[in-house]
Amino acid sequence: MTLKTIELKDAVGSKLAHDITEIRPGEFKGPAFRRGHTVCEADLCHLQKLGKNQLYVIDLSEDEIHENEAAVIMATALAGDGVGWKDGPKEGKISLLAQRDGLLAVNTAALASFNMVDEVMCATLHNHTLVREGDLVAGTRAIPLVMKRAPIERAGAIAKQNGSVLSVRPLLRARVGLVITGNEVYHGLIQDRFAPVLTEKVEALGSEVAALDFAPDDVEVISRVIASQLDRGCDLILLSGGMSVDPDDVTQNGIRLAGASEINYGAAALPGSMFLVAYLGEVPLLGVPACGLYHRITVLDLVLPRILTGEKIGKAELAFLGHGGLCKDCPECTYPKCHFGKGV
Repeated sequence: MTLKTIELKDAVGSKLAHDITEIRPGEFKGPAFRRGHTVCEADLCHLQKLGKNQLYVIDLSEDEIHENEAAVIMATALAGDGVGWKDGPKEGKISLLAQRDGLLAVNTAALASFNMVDEVMCATLHNHTLVREGDLVAGTRAIPLVMKRAPIERAGAIAKQNGSVLSVRPLLRARVGLVITGNEVYHGLIQDRFAPVLTEKVEALGSEVAALDFAPDDVEVISRVIASQLDRGCDLILLSGGMSVDPDDVTQNGIRLAGASEINYGAAALPGSMFLVAYLGEVPLLGVPACGLYHRITVLDLVLPRILTGEKIGKAELAFLGHGGLCKDCPECTYPKCHFGKGV
């Protein structure tokens, strides 16, 4: 790189080689002048106030790259399906935005490999964050003003190697069946409170409750209700009650009798450790423990959005919930603005 210094008084008519940042504490931080701007007489006072008594002209060699061009290469490589950006780079940085509502997916291993390359960076929201169209999901930038082209191209190749690092997966609009189990509810001894809770969670994610049935603590009845909901076109079934270890907690056995396979009972999260995920063909069955009545947020809130993207949840996915899967049970719940579920 060849760097030529120009005294500010002689800079009129020259083009800026880089963005010049202005900071007004508590008000503004950003480029006061953009790269390529032609300096005029009216700019000199403003530039002096920014501490610029000299300007620079940069002559790049063939193997070098400017920060803004580097940022475009990196952002293009990082942004997968459902992720993009509106504006060009500013000060070598590009903000990546969700292009639709959905669940942010971050390839964390690829992101770490990308960030191991010298002079580049990308910071993202947590994997599996629910986002809306237009939400900021990541930012990437080239750290120096000028760098060698080879590392930038290597970082871009890493980002693309196993698919893009970032994507937003749309949520499917499922027809959900609710099966509320328990003799006390079925026989009217107590009023059910689970159906309204589960319905609210389902509808908040854009799906609908297509069937609601109550069943006693009877393995065969639970099995028949599951079969009936499948016949009615349900493509996701949530079962509440009977997920504990008491002898009359038979919901898991009912799920098994219905023909479910890949039954995984137990999740590394609190509240919700007695959570169950099973599959009947392609239809997921989720067993929701009683903690869902007493805690606003449980493991169900971590798993349900992922199920609705079509992700297959098995033993490994339930195990990885352990990192960040401990709710602090705060007096006033602030989820999702807390650590719960943010380790995966």
